[in-house]
Amino acid sequence: MLEEYPAIVNTKGSIMSQTMVEARAVRKDVASAEGTLSILHDVSLRVLSGESLAITGPSGSGKSTLLGILAGLDVPSSGEVVLAGHTLTDMDEEGRAKVRAEHVGFVFQSFQLLPGLTALENVMLPLELHGSKEARTKAQEFLRRVGLSERLRHYPQQLSGGEQQRVAIARAFASEPGILFADEPTGNLDTRTGAQVIDLIFELNREHGTTLVLITHEERLAQRCQRRVELVAGALTEPESTLASVR
Repeated sequence: MLEEYPAIVNTKGSIMSQTMVEARAVRKDVASAEGTLSILHDVSLRVLSGESLAITGPSGSGKSTLLGILAGLDVPSSGEVVLAGHTLTDMDEEGRAKVRAEHVGFVFQSFQLLPGLTALENVMLPLELHGSKEARTKAQEFLRRVGLSERLRHYPQQLSGGEQQRVAIARAFASEPGILFADEPTGNLDTRTGAQVIDLIFELNREHGTTLVLITHEERLAQRCQRRVELVAGALTEPESTLASVR
């Protein structure tokens, strides 16, 4: 179901920013040999358009589960999720996939590149699936932006970890998503390469106004975000805090 974007309104009555994604009392329970396991406990969260949010917390706290639900890759046991004005929890998988295709980009720790495709072909593929007539041109431009103009015809196994993550970032941004979800985007990279990838994500974010939702264990990445929340044992442990932006 398509809804009006919720918006923040200032005291003069003008719109300040739209809500890109919102979770309302989201719970996630799964069956286990020991009984029902509760992964998320009534999580409520809102991210505004153009904002950057870090989700932090210890391993096993439910961070990746929450990200998957916010992105429509998974469904909650109860509660509601609204993404880009669409109530995902009212949709079937086909409907959620359509919303993801139109509004969402992903960057994962494991890169998720197709090994049988070159760097250029990996970036072109989602553009072609969206029917873009300029898929090759856009893919080349975004690979240039991430510093891989000389690697267009290389396959993933011929690229370093940092280069593979740059391809994944180019692929994510080339579709010009309204929101980018990143799950430990620097987790498989060394410190220097990870810092370069962080710089690249926020540089492209500034240029394109993309909303960022990042899962990370890294304090340096969390500090680059405008806000952060912490999950502990499936629950937000404190109200969302505003950080000084160093972007």
